[in-house]
Amino acid sequence: MENLRGIGLMIVAMAAFTLADTFIKQVSDAIPVGEILTVLGFGGMLVFALWGKLVGQTLFGRDFFSRLNFFRSLGEIIGTFGFVTALALSPISSASAILQATPLVITLGAALFLREPVGWRRWSASLVGFIGVLLIVQPGMATFEPASLFAVLGVIGLSIRDLATRVAPKSMTSIRLGVYGFASVIPSGLLLLWLNGGAVVPSTTESLSLALTIALATGGYYMLTLAMRMGDVSIIAPFRYVRILFAIAIGILVFEESIDIWMILGSAIVIASGLYTFAREGKRRS
Repeated sequence: MENLRGIGLMIVAMAAFTLADTFIKQVSDAIPVGEILTVLGFGGMLVFALWGKLVGQTLFGRDFFSRLNFFRSLGEIIGTFGFVTALALSPISSASAILQATPLVITLGAALFLREPVGWRRWSASLVGFIGVLLIVQPGMATFEPASLFAVLGVIGLSIRDLATRVAPKSMTSIRLGVYGFASVIPSGLLLLWLNGGAVVPSTTESLSLALTIALATGGYYMLTLAMRMGDVSIIAPFRYVRILFAIAIGILVFEESIDIWMILGSAIVIASGLYTFAREGKRRS
């Protein structure tokens, strides 16, 4: 039952993230990326701060100035900027598919920087997964979308963030990390606004979309955290890949995107590589 609850929470979390991505892409036609980042940063930080106050947690500590939090915040900035920009400039289906290579990058990063044992099978699975990403991006082809490289930047940044999270001490709770993470995005958003000529006043519909994005993103984060603490991680974690299916459906139905055979093949390779990596990880820990 714990596994079933975890799977259900994971699927709902991925649906929430996909809907948040949808709202971001919709408002990005009228609102600059820097403004979106600033609003998400302030909104997310406020939600986690209120949550922390309700449960009686200290929101800031000396660990805010630690080297670990510096690298985690740097990864958050790079990852959020890269993915939000990719959503604004490229198809939501391809951006979401590329993002699912993050667990593969984390596996390699854990081996290289955290010295976790990674056998040749998981190394091979990660390399095959990167081939899948190349099929989605299609560099050098007529259909190549340069903006999709921002999604690759997002993968790198979010992998840095998640690797830092793996070694964070227990004193840095999920709520505190949420406050730190969203707070770190604010300066980068303000810098982009300054460089690109300032903010615009969003319409009522756009303001509602941004509010829903914050609610969905923080709600998805909370459900994802709950899911990963239930049952067997090797069983629950692979269901994160339903996000690709949700994104493809949204891309076709809402944004009228076309999905070619290379996109499907690349996504299938990324998913298969990720599932194999999760399976090997679960076998190693059992």
